[in-house]
Amino acid sequence: MSEQSRFFIVTDSSCDLPQWLLDTYEDFALCPLTFTIDDEVNPPLGNKEFYDRLRNGSRSKTSQVNPDAFLEVFRGAAKKGMDVLYVGFSSGLSGTVESGFKAAAIAEKEFPERKFLVVDTLSASCGEGCLVDKAVEMRKAGKTLTETYEWLEANKLNLHHWYTVDDLHFLQRGGRVSASAAWFGSTLRIKPVMNMDNAGRLIPREKVIGRKRSISALFHKMQVLGRDQANQKIFISHGDCLDEVNTLVDMIKKEWGIKEFVISYVGNVIGSHTGPGVIALYFFGVPREEWQG
Repeated sequence: MSEQSRFFIVTDSSCDLPQWLLDTYEDFALCPLTFTIDDEVNPPLGNKEFYDRLRNGSRSKTSQVNPDAFLEVFRGAAKKGMDVLYVGFSSGLSGTVESGFKAAAIAEKEFPERKFLVVDTLSASCGEGCLVDKAVEMRKAGKTLTETYEWLEANKLNLHHWYTVDDLHFLQRGGRVSASAAWFGSTLRIKPVMNMDNAGRLIPREKVIGRKRSISALFHKMQVLGRDQANQKIFISHGDCLDEVNTLVDMIKKEWGIKEFVISYVGNVIGSHTGPGVIALYFFGVPREEWQG
């Protein structure tokens, strides 16, 4: 890596990237959101145990990263002579990225010779993770901090997030659907198909009957809205339903011959609101503003 392209990359725990991939990143840090379940703060739960707890009635909530946590990481990188790029959780869902902006403003005053750039990804889970991974790849390819930042800003709204959930009651708890809609939807086996809008919010878009059809709907979105699908690395996150994820992967492989996938659990940040059984597919395609309101 050239000196010019040597910058530090920071993200937060809502990126949901698998540990095996995070372990390959150098000059990198992940700042965790605070996680509380049944009044336990940051308990050492594995992903499967987390979803088992939700299935058994546990309630979970998260709190954003505070500016001081980011500032500590930013200062550490600056003291090593590196500029910083923070690739952050959608401002439409959390105040975490605002904490990143505040920390960057403080760090710029303390280290005027260094740059601290923040990207509000307007993305969540492995959508955010996909952009983090792209930043790491660009840096490895010799791109500068500015080049990487500008690419992420120019392309973040070309990244599609398509979700479906298995239990509407978790969306109801988070205020995404009403209690009556959750009851009727569950009774009639209605599964919502959702995506991220231009403001980085999770929005229900369609309703389909049955789980198989909802998974097929995600694949159909990639067919219709994707661009250059065969040459992409595809990200998929899930709420402890790997067998159904493999069904989706097989459909994608058959259609485009794609070999490179990153498959990961939806972590406790998004998973607290979507519950077990969520499946999310991420791909680059038609700019969001060209087809949605």
